[in-house]
Amino acid sequence: MYGRQTILEMIRKALWWRNPVWDVIGLSLPTSIFTSLLLAPSWCAVPLGCCRQGLRFCKVSQHPASMMRIAIAGGGSFAYILAQEISKSAHPPHPEFEENLPSCQLALVDYQNVEDLHYVLRGVDLLISTISNNEQLNLIDAARRARVRCFVPSEFEGPLSQRPPANSIDPLDNRGSRAALDLLESWSQSRSHRMNYTVFSCGIFMERFARGGLQPWGIGTQLGLMGPMPTCDYLVNIEQGTAEVVERDAQGRMAYVAMTSMYDVARFVAAAVELTGVGALGLPLERWPREWRVRGDCMAVGEVVRVCEAVRGAQFSVTRRSYQEAEAWANECQLAGDVATSFYYQRLLQTANGRYCIRSTNLGELVNQSERTAFQPMRFRTWLEQVWGRVL
Repeated sequence: MYGRQTILEMIRKALWWRNPVWDVIGLSLPTSIFTSLLLAPSWCAVPLGCCRQGLRFCKVSQHPASMMRIAIAGGGSFAYILAQEISKSAHPPHPEFEENLPSCQLALVDYQNVEDLHYVLRGVDLLISTISNNEQLNLIDAARRARVRCFVPSEFEGPLSQRPPANSIDPLDNRGSRAALDLLESWSQSRSHRMNYTVFSCGIFMERFARGGLQPWGIGTQLGLMGPMPTCDYLVNIEQGTAEVVERDAQGRMAYVAMTSMYDVARFVAAAVELTGVGALGLPLERWPREWRVRGDCMAVGEVVRVCEAVRGAQFSVTRRSYQEAEAWANECQLAGDVATSFYYQRLLQTANGRYCIRSTNLGELVNQSERTAFQPMRFRTWLEQVWGRVL
């Protein structure tokens, strides 16, 4: 058994040193918080070992409005934002939440040990994952054994209908998405231990267009999201004033992309939880749809570039490639062994194919029918002006 100081150092290394962005985005966690985590009566630190990629945490909270126990798996910034928003939606509210997260429990878990995961997840109703690959597959297995009622996989991107079919190769699947969705679909059809699952589709995180892209949030650094230049991210590099886009698909149709701030995604998740089983709008977890679709904005790829130029007050150096040209570049880079650049162009091609286009939503309308959960997600231009500063 680890001593208290050892556990404290483990948590500090796992959460603070690996996630300095919390200070950058205004969620600064002072050193004293780690003592609070261990000493506060509503917290429990369970040392269950380390996964191959370092320590992670699982937050479990009691949600009074619907009497659900909710777990969030993952140690990154998005998991923290989700926990924050879900805890805010609980009644009565906890104004001190940002300081010490009093409504959550902390468990250090080994994602390679299904039995340990099973033990931690007992009694959980809703499990939200922000991890991927084999760790997520093990989490799904443990969730089913623990009789978790609903699983939300780490699939926060475009709608399921716009992804390559199950029997085809997905050029962007290097995080086990297809394997996770196939496993969840199998368990959702089980007669003995059925577990429902729901995907929250949001398009592209707007934070991808911030300084450094998603890297400061610890998202996508190993998923081929970076372009040929070290500082180039998806579609537009606002800091350098450059862009590389494929504006039309192979048939010449205009390409569109949906975008949502990760904070608004977390608010949508919290709103869905808040509405579950409450009043006429409430749906039990077992009746959540296979997919909740949300978005903050949706615009043509070319319009994304023009809005970025308008907010920064400068004309960007834009490389516009035809679909066929980008496809040739992707294939050539693949043959040359330049996997990262090939993946980058595959993402541009998938964008042109509508992979991140969400034309209609179903959760936003439901959320706005209730005064308690209604809110308007941020539009892309508004988000840019707040992050980059409006040029007058």
